[in-house]
Order: sequence, then C-alpha cells, then structure tokens
Amino acid sequence: MGCCSSTEGKRDWKPLEEHSCTDIPWLIIFTLFCIGMACICGYPIATGAASRLISGYDSYGNTCGRNNTKIAGVPLSGRDMRENKYVFFLDPCNLDLINRKIKSIALCVSKCPDAELKSYQDVKQFALNNGSNLCSYDITPTKYPSHSERFTKCPKLPVPPSKSLPIFHRCIPVDIGCYAEFAQSFVTFVSDNSMLRRVAAGVMASKEIIMLLCLLALVLSLIMMVVIRYISKVLVWILTILVIIGSIGGTGVLWWLYVDHKHALNHSTLSVFGKEVAADNVKALLVYSIGATIFTVVLLIVMFIMRKRVALTISLFHVAGKVFIHLPLLALQPFWTFICLMLFWVYWVTVLLFLGTSGTPIKNNATGVVEYEMQGPLQFLVWYHVVGLIWISEFILAFQQMTIAGAVVTYYFTRNKSQMPVTPILSSMVRTIRYHLGTLAKGSFIITLVKIPRLILTYIHSQLKGKENACARCMLKACVCCLWCLEKCLAYLNQNAYTATAINSTSFCTSAREAFLILVENALRVAAINTVGDFVLFLGKVLIVSSTAFAGVLALNYQKDYTVWVLPLLIVCLFAYLVAHCFLSVFENVVDVLFLCFAVDTKYNDGSPGREYYMDKALMEYVENSKKMGRYGPGDGDGREMKSMAHGGTVA
Repeated sequence: MGCCSSTEGKRDWKPLEEHSCTDIPWLIIFTLFCIGMACICGYPIATGAASRLISGYDSYGNTCGRNNTKIAGVPLSGRDMRENKYVFFLDPCNLDLINRKIKSIALCVSKCPDAELKSYQDVKQFALNNGSNLCSYDITPTKYPSHSERFTKCPKLPVPPSKSLPIFHRCIPVDIGCYAEFAQSFVTFVSDNSMLRRVAAGVMASKEIIMLLCLLALVLSLIMMVVIRYISKVLVWILTILVIIGSIGGTGVLWWLYVDHKHALNHSTLSVFGKEVAADNVKALLVYSIGATIFTVVLLIVMFIMRKRVALTISLFHVAGKVFIHLPLLALQPFWTFICLMLFWVYWVTVLLFLGTSGTPIKNNATGVVEYEMQGPLQFLVWYHVVGLIWISEFILAFQQMTIAGAVVTYYFTRNKSQMPVTPILSSMVRTIRYHLGTLAKGSFIITLVKIPRLILTYIHSQLKGKENACARCMLKACVCCLWCLEKCLAYLNQNAYTATAINSTSFCTSAREAFLILVENALRVAAINTVGDFVLFLGKVLIVSSTAFAGVLALNYQKDYTVWVLPLLIVCLFAYLVAHCFLSVFENVVDVLFLCFAVDTKYNDGSPGREYYMDKALMEYVENSKKMGRYGPGDGDGREMKSMAHGGTVA
C-alpha cells in the first residue's frame, strides 16, 4: 500500500480507453474508518447522550421529560421529570465567554415564564398558578419569599420573560439585551451602543441591496471564467511591464540615493559620530543597490528566457475558457462541494455535541453541578472524530478535483468534440465513484497526516503565547511554516496525481510519481503558469471585488435610511472575494489539468501520422510557433512509442 512498494503491470498508454479499480486497500481502510465514525455517532445515541442534549438536563443530572435514575452522591438526582420538559436557567445572562456556556444552575420546569417576574412573591405566584417551580427542588413554592438561600437557589430578579426553543426545550429570554456582552466580544471595534445600533440598522435596511450585490458578484465570477481567456494576454503584458518598470525603477532609485548620500557625506560638516552614522547609511545603500541590481538582472534574464513559455499560459487560459463553454456544469462544482461540506460539518458538530453530554455523571465539588466526562479509552473518541473531520473534508475536496480532472481529460483527449458524453461531469463522477475512490482516500489521508501536526503545533503556540521564550516561539513558527509549505506542495502534487489517474487509470503512487516527473521535465513551464497564471487570476479576483464594491457604493448612495456603510460594504466585498476565489480556483484547476494533458500529449505524440496531437487549435499554434523557434527539434519524439505514463521514455 505504500508508494515505495507500488508496482503496476506494464500496459500501453491509452487515455480514456481502459479503466480499472485503483488503491482498493485504501478504499477498504477508508470504509472501515467511516464505519468507525458512524459507531461514534451511535455511541451517544445508544447511551442516551443524544436525547439528553435534545431534551435538556438540569444541574443535578436529571434529563427533562424523563424518569431518571439516582446518581450516587447527588441528593437532587433521580427525579421523575416527565411533566417538566423545559430547561430553565436561574441566571441566563451569566455567560462564560471563554468556555462559551451559561454559568448558571439549570432546572427542569413544566412551563417557561411568559411575563416578567419582579419579586420572589411573583415567582411564588407563578409556581402556584402553573405548577412550574423556578427555584431549587428542595425549596417549596410557599417558602420562596422568605427562604434563606433564595438568592442562590432561586432565579435572579427580575426574571425576564422567555420562550422555549422548538426542538431543544430551553427557556430563552425573549429580550436578548442581556447577551450584549457576548455580542460585544465579537464586535470589538464598536465603542458605544449607538454605533452598534446604527451599524445593525444599516445592515437591516440594506439587506435587499446586499443580496443583489452578492448576486452581482456571482454573475461577475461566472462571466470572468469565460471572458478571462480574451483578456489574459493584456493582463500578462500589464504584469510584464509593471515588473520591468518596478525592478528597474527601484534599482535606479537606490543608486540615486547612494550617490546623493555619498555626495552629502563628502561635503558635510557633521560631527565625528554623525559622519559615522552617515557612512554606515552609505554602505547600507551600496549593499542594497548592488543586491537590487543583481536581482533585477537575474529577473530580466529569467523573463527573457521564459518569454515564450508565457505564451503557453495564455494558450491554456484560452482553452480553459473553451472548456467552460463546452462543460458549463463545471461552474457548479463549488456549489455541490460547498453543500456536501456543510452537510458533513453540521453532522460533525452535532455528533461532537452528543459526545459532550456522553460519559459518566460526576459531581463537581467546587460548583455542586453534575458534569459528564468520558473516561478511559472512550475519551479518545473525540480525537478519532477530529481526524475524521480533516480526512473526510479533504476527501470531499479531492472528489471535486478528480471530477474536474476527469471531465477536462475527457474534453482534451476526445478528438471529435461532438462524440463527447452528453454529461461529461456526471460521467466523470460515476467513473470516480466506480474506480478511483481508493485513490482519493489515499491522497486525502496524506494531506491529513501533514495537517494534523500543523494544527497541533498551532494550538500549542496559541496556548503558550506570552509564556514561551523567543527561541521556542521561533522554532514553533518555523515548524508550522514548514508543515504549511509541505502541505501546499503535497496538495499540488495530489491534484496532478488525480489528473494522471483520470488519464490512465493508474494507482495513486504511480500517478503521483509520473506526474512529478512530468512536472520536473517542464519546470520552467510550471513556473510560468504558476506565477503569471496566478497573477492573472488574482487580478480577476480584484476586478470582481472592486466592481462589486463600486456598484455597492453607487447603490448605497441612494439609500437614505441609514448613514453607516462600513459593515454592508464589508459583507459584500467579503462575499464577492469568497465567490471569486471559489470559481476562479476551479478555473485554476482546469488550467493545471490542461497543462498536464498538454505535457503528456507533447511527450508521447509528435503530430506525425498515427501519432497525431490531441490538443486544441490554440495549443497547436503554440507548438508550431515553438517548432519554428527551434524549441521542438525534428528529433523530438522520434523513435518513441506511445507508452504508459508509468513506463514512458525520457524526454529528448
């Protein structure tokens, strides 16, 4: 199952003609892991923790709406609460912002107070009229006004009116003003309540405009994915000119400053100390100027060498635009992935809440409240659950990458586009589910192995903030940075491995190895695509966000119901960026898949009879121009057979 021991039978390279199941052992492992996740969900359901969370429980271990068993050492436990179905907090506004919970004694009551109770006499009258005791179980309603412990075992006055939640049976105050402290912990930039009210009023008054602007960002992102192929050449020239002007101009300014400071030093009347400082500045400027000159010369040489390879980036962007015209459902991939992730995350959080109420009831001697703790091996269920969050989330993202790769590979290696499947996206999804789920499981597990240590180190760094010494802090940051870089490199390699699997139906390790070799053979092209291409896509994101923000300013200018624009514009710009990032990331994936297909195509074909290229006309023009420039010699590809990616020959 490891990459080092991966062996695969030799067969001819025939894209889209032969399909076989890949990495079956990893599919079995992933299936068993998912069964374990389901068992973790079943554990709190079987032990009653799920019903305890939904029905609610008091501070003494009694589940509301049920007949409970006695807990040793807790006198008020084991009560029949079948008539008391609602959880009532004595002080619902006492919030623990750090642990995100209500620091108050909870009781099971038969009815939530629907009107404000200003005195303990009102609390007594409410209990006698409705049979809902709002004080501790060991105090009878007739003693509420005079009991010596009424200030600790009865609700804090005045008792606000409350309503029960539809499912979770908690009495929640109707007036949420007591949660202002909790809200202010998130809105730290607000210094006074009037400002908060104006901002909130602005958001509510502009909700229609915000929704329209978010829709505009969505439409602009879809349009950008199609038209970017027409403006990519202009954007590349803009990038080139800006880089040249910036590098040469910056170097010139540094040399000018060096000459100016040196001239001032030679004709200065400063003190000895002042001359030493000025001399140090002149030396520093000289070092900076020499370094900038070397950097500029190297940069210009690299740009001169890669100037023709930039044309490949433009051609790939042109073809990627055609792909979205032929495969419009590719634009919907972020929606399906987002929906799947949200459903899984909702499930994951729900199970985590179930686990929070699982375990053995234990009395906290400091507070006298019953808490549930998992002891022994059961406490590792939470860690298993956390690993499942990362692995399955990465698996869902990998499924999207494989689906996109399969659809684009089908488009690229189908000579007659009219013979493509009716729904290439669905065909790619079916092919992935049928043959390559094991490959996705293995690739996503590798990312999980790197992500878990990084998250652990990040958590340790946050917990030790201000306590560790400078050396330890630097080492932690360095480790986190290295793991982050490794994760990004592996994610890029995984994406290309999925593309290779979609082309030739090989296992993950074989595909990753061959994809890596092809990327190394085309290192300069990869560098051009990842630099120029990423910058073009970044400009596309900036264009979408700025256009949406400009439209927002114009729209909000006609809205006179409020004066604060900050939060509505921030919401719109944030949403616009997220939408642009999602859609243009799909575009970037398509470009990467097209490049690997192009690299494989040029490696094993030369355009001669029987070895015709699969590539699009735009890429064909790039190859023809490259041949005229001598970059594809007549010997390229001669004497080589169409071999599998796993056993291909070397590049001349």
